[in-house]
Amino acid sequence: MEGKIYTNPPPPQLSDSNRRIIETTAPSKRVYQAWKGSNRFFLGGRLIFGPDVRSLAVTVGLIVIPVIFFAAFVSQRLVDEFQHHLGNFIVSVAVVFTIYVLLLLFLTSGRDPGIVPRNAYPPEPDEDGSNLSSDWAGSQGGPPSLPPTKDVLVNGVMVKVKYCHTCMLYRPPRCSHCSICNNCVERFDHHCPWVGQCIGKRNYRFFFMFVSSTTLLCLYVFSFCWVNLRKIMQAYDCNLWRAFLKSPVSGILIIYTFIAAWFVGGLTAFHLYLICTNQTTYENFRYRYDGKMNPYNRGCIQNIKEIFFSKVPISKNKFRAKVKEDSTTFTSSRSMGRTMSPDLAKTSVDIEMGGGGKRQAVNAEEFEEIQSQIESVIGSERCPTEPAHTSWGGSAHKGNWEISPDLQMLAAEFGMETGIKEREKIQGTL
Repeated sequence: MEGKIYTNPPPPQLSDSNRRIIETTAPSKRVYQAWKGSNRFFLGGRLIFGPDVRSLAVTVGLIVIPVIFFAAFVSQRLVDEFQHHLGNFIVSVAVVFTIYVLLLLFLTSGRDPGIVPRNAYPPEPDEDGSNLSSDWAGSQGGPPSLPPTKDVLVNGVMVKVKYCHTCMLYRPPRCSHCSICNNCVERFDHHCPWVGQCIGKRNYRFFFMFVSSTTLLCLYVFSFCWVNLRKIMQAYDCNLWRAFLKSPVSGILIIYTFIAAWFVGGLTAFHLYLICTNQTTYENFRYRYDGKMNPYNRGCIQNIKEIFFSKVPISKNKFRAKVKEDSTTFTSSRSMGRTMSPDLAKTSVDIEMGGGGKRQAVNAEEFEEIQSQIESVIGSERCPTEPAHTSWGGSAHKGNWEISPDLQMLAAEFGMETGIKEREKIQGTL
């Protein structure tokens, strides 16, 4: 063992979960900087998009490029043919209408769709059990645990709400967890890849207005491209095919807007049906209210008023607010040589276990037990001649020098890897 010099290895890399725990205690951090969802933030947290925000550029291109071609190639003949500046008015309407559609697009994709804030800790199970789901058998004599569902009364109809293990809350009625954005969204309709955002309670109105306005824009360009072809046929006394050859852009735009109008027009008609019956896309495909009572349907007129004439609720998230500095300041631990939180007795630790990437909540008592086990193994390296007292291995020698993979991962996670690496090096020299 003499003559060999061992240097301490570089500090272990923290997982994303524990890095977020550390970062959120910094007073300079803001909520959007410590956000646990998959959203993308811009302009200092003023704009929130989904993780697929890049698809928004494709949507903008599909809207703007045809209008540019219409204004550059088709409108010139319309300006010449129509008198009293009617041709300029036709082109101006197309440009202004396009700007209006783009505004609705960004109002849909760049705002909070109705994200429900996550809980820091799981809710306490109800002692009386009055609102537990009837199909939950309990914990079978064990300690009280959270049931997977709860019964909630909505307009005289009993509705089951599910518990979200990611957000650690019981979802409100009509709320669902989006697997793409990794958030629970109120009145979740669907995640639209074309706008790169979830469609929920706070942006559904703008989404419907965007889809319906895009349909009208397609029909507008489609109609005046046909008018342009008719003017060419009259001016040159030719058939439709020759008119296409003289203005190929008009023909391309007719085909393009015809296909697009079927797509967005069909989507508009479907969502108009959902609005009149007070359904969401998620509910329509999952629950099928046709065969049973829809507790949210209050009649066609009231349903329309709820969507278009009700006040948009205020966001429950203040993305630009500073993260509050709590008492979980990290101090050095005597035996670890790393920084540990003194409030572990009041909180749970999020640990990555095994190669599957699953997370498991470890309470304070379990964490202290694991900590003491690792400390005892690290301490054994200081007196290698003493007999082993651990039972982790099959023999005394193996139990003294080997640690299970889970504990090795925990050691690396919480800053105890240095002592273990040194112990392994000492073992190699024996």
